[in-house]
Amino acid sequence: MIDTDDLNPMINRACLLGVERPGMYAGEAESLLDELEELAANLRVGVGLRKIVRIREPQSAFLLGTGKVKEVLEEVAKEECDSIIFDEELTPAQQRNWEREGDGKILVIDRQEIILDIFNRRASTKEASLQVELAQLEYQLPRMKRAWTHLDRQRGGGALQRDAGETQLELDQRMIRTRISKLKTELKDVVRHRETQRKQRMKVPLPSAAIVGYTNAGKSSLLNRLTGSKVLAADKLFATLDPTTRRMELPSGQALLVTDTVGFVRRLPHRLVEAFKATLEEAIVSTFLIHVVDASSPEAEAHYKTTLSVLKELGAETKNILTVFNKIDRGIDGLHEAELHHDHPNAIFISAHTGEGMDQLLDKCEQMLREFAEPMTLLIPHSRYDLINKLHEAGAVQDEEAQNEGVLIHGNIPTRLVDAVAEFKFVQS
Repeated sequence: MIDTDDLNPMINRACLLGVERPGMYAGEAESLLDELEELAANLRVGVGLRKIVRIREPQSAFLLGTGKVKEVLEEVAKEECDSIIFDEELTPAQQRNWEREGDGKILVIDRQEIILDIFNRRASTKEASLQVELAQLEYQLPRMKRAWTHLDRQRGGGALQRDAGETQLELDQRMIRTRISKLKTELKDVVRHRETQRKQRMKVPLPSAAIVGYTNAGKSSLLNRLTGSKVLAADKLFATLDPTTRRMELPSGQALLVTDTVGFVRRLPHRLVEAFKATLEEAIVSTFLIHVVDASSPEAEAHYKTTLSVLKELGAETKNILTVFNKIDRGIDGLHEAELHHDHPNAIFISAHTGEGMDQLLDKCEQMLREFAEPMTLLIPHSRYDLINKLHEAGAVQDEEAQNEGVLIHGNIPTRLVDAVAEFKFVQS
């Protein structure tokens, strides 16, 4: 991958190149370019030129027509840019053609490579590092004809020996394929380990909610507000790569496990979705989803649709979803807010920063769980403390009172425990 630290100052001044295709809504290309600029800023890449090119249909050689290629390179030279960052995904051949056309003086990369590099820098655990490395290598393998820093110099490995007649390129490709195979094996172990952890959690069966949404929507801040935890909540893209699960209690006393997940972004590389399935599967197996959207962003609706698209790719689009518009403390335009209320009448509007709207959110979470738990009052004999312990483990007990006949319990009983306690249902005489 492109290491922007090593390339500085060569990649200090980039041309951001957006492509406007037929069918895009007004301002979409500009909005995507704004997002690309923020992505580049995360890698400390300066921007010397922003340009949007309109095309009717993509061209195989350069994506753009040859006339536009010449025009772009002339502007890049005039603005003394040292690189071009495409907002579209480029094929390996297109990247090589652009760099050849620029006489090898201009580095050409695309949005996918920028996102992968940011993920690489944000990865803080072994699992995230494995997932990112796999995505990077699968991206890089068909691009091996471009400049490549050998894997043994990047990772400290590389014990392979070159066979007679094997070129350096072939050796590099063999090393990458071997590493990819090893990473996939290691990630299978990660999935198995996560399944074991989940089975352990299911022994104390609690409902769960996964917080999903666009990157920088305030998911980690919401987790902290709900659970009183101190998960990193930085105002930057992809601050969270590894899932964090915390336990909380709803006003009724019902326990709930809440998991923070990696943020989504438009044009998220498909290989990242694939690589992160071990992490994002928390969204698939949760009882329901809390979909957080930054209400202060003019692109809130586009971000909302992007998240739904990724959820569909994960097979989680059929889950019960609670939509939450966050950051209402940031002075949202009145018309914009009215449109959000109109288009999402069942959504909750909150500020994870100030706590505004949190009572409504908690009430909505209670509603989401009603199909999984039934409010009941029970009088359980003292001889059945095994059953009382099960209810406590399930977070089902709101309050209890010891009486002569047994323990009087008010709580939300999980559906799968209702039959076991039905005979102890208390009826006021």
